[in-house]
Amino acid sequence: MSNRVKIMIADDHSMIREGLKQLLELEENFKVIAEANDGEECLNVLNTYHPDVLLLDINMPKKNGLEVLMALNNRNYRVKVLILTVHNEVEYLMKAMDIGVDGYLLKDSESSELKKAILTVINGETYIQPSLIPMYNSKMINLESDYSKIESLTKRELDVLKSLALGMYNKEIAIKLEISERTVKNHVSNIFKKISVSDRTQAAVFAIRNNLVDIN
Repeated sequence: MSNRVKIMIADDHSMIREGLKQLLELEENFKVIAEANDGEECLNVLNTYHPDVLLLDINMPKKNGLEVLMALNNRNYRVKVLILTVHNEVEYLMKAMDIGVDGYLLKDSESSELKKAILTVINGETYIQPSLIPMYNSKMINLESDYSKIESLTKRELDVLKSLALGMYNKEIAIKLEISERTVKNHVSNIFKKISVSDRTQAAVFAIRNNLVDIN
């Protein structure tokens, strides 16, 4: 069939690749045209075969799935990417979505779910593992709430929050920012109210969670 969906599988387990290939080719409109067993090979093979959909594992040698996804975005490579993984932690999903994945599915899904996911991304829509959607939505709501709180801070308050998150005392912050300790204390009080925390530890966690400071 000329309108077959051309699929590539990137996974470092050959049995999984073979099983997926056999499963998918039971459908007359699916054709597995290429495979790769690590991230670097995946990028090289893509240049040769140009699939419509890439089934991409996260845990792979050389380059993991998220690194492959990032590389594809940087190269403006046109392929629908459906991550197929064992990782059911919402953090992995959020990273993938942030980079720009088209779909995210767990490996213990039913075959009908995989086929549905492939057809969804081919049609230009995003597919997310149904069991992860509630957690994902909750995380996104929290992020949006944090963003609005950050937006409410003045530039000086933001400077104070960052210094506070680095473990600096009021006196140290005052010296660093060339303001009085009383002014720092007032800023800290305002910050607590605006970001809805009650102590310096919670404020520091808020700053770190939102990547306002680099603690490495």
